[in-house]
Amino acid sequence: IAVMIDNHTGAWPQAGLNDAYIVYEIIVEGGETRLMPVFKGADLEKIGPVRSSRHYYLDYVLENDAIYVHNGYSPQAGADFGKLGIDRIEAEAPKTGVRENPLKLAREHTLFTSTKLLNENGVKFNMDFQNASGEQSACDTISEKFANDNLDLCYAIATPAAQSVLARLENIPIVASAVTDPATSGLCNSNENPGGMLTAASDLTPVEAQFDLLVELLPDAKKVGILYCSAEANSKIQAEMALTAAAKRKLSAVDYTVVNSNDIQTVVESMVGKVDVVYVPTDNVISAGFDTVVTICNENKIPTIVGEEAMVDKGGFATYGIDYYSLGRLAGELAKEILVDGKKPGDIPVKYLDAESCTRKINKDTAELLGIEVK
Repeated sequence: IAVMIDNHTGAWPQAGLNDAYIVYEIIVEGGETRLMPVFKGADLEKIGPVRSSRHYYLDYVLENDAIYVHNGYSPQAGADFGKLGIDRIEAEAPKTGVRENPLKLAREHTLFTSTKLLNENGVKFNMDFQNASGEQSACDTISEKFANDNLDLCYAIATPAAQSVLARLENIPIVASAVTDPATSGLCNSNENPGGMLTAASDLTPVEAQFDLLVELLPDAKKVGILYCSAEANSKIQAEMALTAAAKRKLSAVDYTVVNSNDIQTVVESMVGKVDVVYVPTDNVISAGFDTVVTICNENKIPTIVGEEAMVDKGGFATYGIDYYSLGRLAGELAKEILVDGKKPGDIPVKYLDAESCTRKINKDTAELLGIEVK
């Protein structure tokens, strides 16, 4: 573990430093320093005082493959946790920390932790991974199995999975992920106050930023085809946002919809000669059949601006999109609030990734194929 420790003179003497494998000391604001000792296999009754994180320590956390213990964080550190995949524990009284102040010090110098507290209050779990492979009937079968498994929490990825488990699981907390608008999808009362047994990490895509990217990379484009599955409520929401974004930029935009994967080839072929660029939001059906989309579009020199980077990896032109690894970590934080902090899912607002957690990505091979110069 790597622990952020106070080095203000008012916090001396610190606890635990003598048992550290290595101690990093870096200047923080005000000219003071903060310490980050790394412990390997040590059993310590007292470590601290524990203080807040700064982003410039995170490289050293990764270098030591450590679990990062801190109390609070700077805005930059908070933004980097998900991007860098930092495993961390927020030390706070009474579960993962304790306040001790016999010398009447300022409060920020009084939080201590121990390996016992950290171990006892970590989440120990068994995970049952089930994949419906895009089949709704399989999804429902899995949900029925989960209903009889005495789960402590269910994590559902994408709207169909979330809807299925919500319909079948009674009194079992649910964390949904990769759901654009949980309320509109009928998963909760509202995104601000979900109610019930479900909360979510939304993958609402930054449509405005994606259309800014479209205009930047394709300044001569005038006609936009918006491709999505009409059976997905989340895709409809994004399509409406895309129409608005296009209108703001004086672009002509037309919806091209499929009902299922069997329609993709016919619909995409119908766009040839009618659009200058295809916009694809985060859509489960289109994503699953994106090889067909990109084959037709690239053969006909039609660039695709897409909702997430996996589509770019498959040959799409560009995105400013959701980092789904970061979204998974955000969902994990929701699970921690339920399993460790004892919160009810319905009391936890739906959470969203901030703009800094989104990824700009351009497929240079596709750009070369399309004859687009990318600076």
